[in-house]
Amino acid sequence: MNIVVVLMLGVVRTGFAQDRKTYEERKARLEREIAIIDKQLADNAAQSNSMLSDLELIRKNISNRKALVDDADRRVRQFSDSIYLAQLEINRLQVRIDTLTSHYSRLVRSAYKNRDARVWYMYMFASENLGQAFRRFGYFRNLSSQMKSEAQNIRTMQEDLEAKRSRLSEMKAEAESVKAERVKELERLRKDEAKADSVVKRLKKDRKKYQNQLSAKKKEVNSLNREIARLIAQAMDSGTQKKEQKKKAPVDLKLDGEFSKNKGKLPWPAEGPVTGRFGKHYHPVYKNLELPPNNGIDVAVSRGTEVKAVFDGVVSQVIVMPGYNQCVLVQHGNYFTLYCKMKSVSVKTGEKVRTGQVLGTIDTINGQTQLHFEVWKGNTPQNPESWLR
Repeated sequence: MNIVVVLMLGVVRTGFAQDRKTYEERKARLEREIAIIDKQLADNAAQSNSMLSDLELIRKNISNRKALVDDADRRVRQFSDSIYLAQLEINRLQVRIDTLTSHYSRLVRSAYKNRDARVWYMYMFASENLGQAFRRFGYFRNLSSQMKSEAQNIRTMQEDLEAKRSRLSEMKAEAESVKAERVKELERLRKDEAKADSVVKRLKKDRKKYQNQLSAKKKEVNSLNREIARLIAQAMDSGTQKKEQKKKAPVDLKLDGEFSKNKGKLPWPAEGPVTGRFGKHYHPVYKNLELPPNNGIDVAVSRGTEVKAVFDGVVSQVIVMPGYNQCVLVQHGNYFTLYCKMKSVSVKTGEKVRTGQVLGTIDTINGQTQLHFEVWKGNTPQNPESWLR
């Protein structure tokens, strides 16, 4: 039974330490995302009239807070298991110390009874034969050494016991801290859910107003999609032209191959929560109302955040689009990446860029501070989240 407890505790300790690091990293990331969204919502309260944007941000916060609560629940369960096994080990160690102490007490009593050297000699001389005399002599000679060894064992185990009790106290305190933070997060979650309900009521109250906003947004999205498709088609056509025409360099097939090999490994162009996902979606309130198609993703960031190239390439175009401000289109062979909603751009058309190179900084547009990012394979838009690590 004791061996089983020790083995179980060893396994739990290893997993507990590994999971603690993962938990802390994930918690920090979720809290950073929540902070970014809270800042945007606070800014939007003063200047934005886009309830749909607010609802998307609030619901992303709700999702993140639920993840924090779920992680806290799992962490509390792990603490409970670890505390239980640690207590079992402490009990086992205490029993072992009690046994050693009892044995040590008997040694001390024996030594006390035989503390007079004359008694030792009489005891040895009273031996029936020489062999017994040697054995009795060895007993007295080793008694002191054995007492020292047993005393050291007891001290070592007592120190180990105190260390385990200290760690147990730390785990209990940490578990209580996680529980307290969980309670606070649940309260924040309830407030965010109340905000979401309020926004939904406002959206339902003035459907015509928000449908007009949606129509304007659709025009912006469709204009961007058409322009990017046109630019990509133009770049691909130029790449297949004969060299003597010298309009543009041919497609870099080596770069094309390297880009395709890095699917799922590309670095993020900017860090933040994804608030708009790839593809077609429906309005969260008016379920039968289709939203403008998203050929990329939208990442909420802080104003002034630097946008970085996700792979080596050549700047194909720098354009300005309504609702998207400045956009940079980077060509990677037959692949393209698009970075939009920038306040400033630090590259120019035809410039070679490297992975991680700053392309520009993000601006706030209509109360939204977001990077719009797209990945294209030829003239077909891809889900960027499938390409990013």
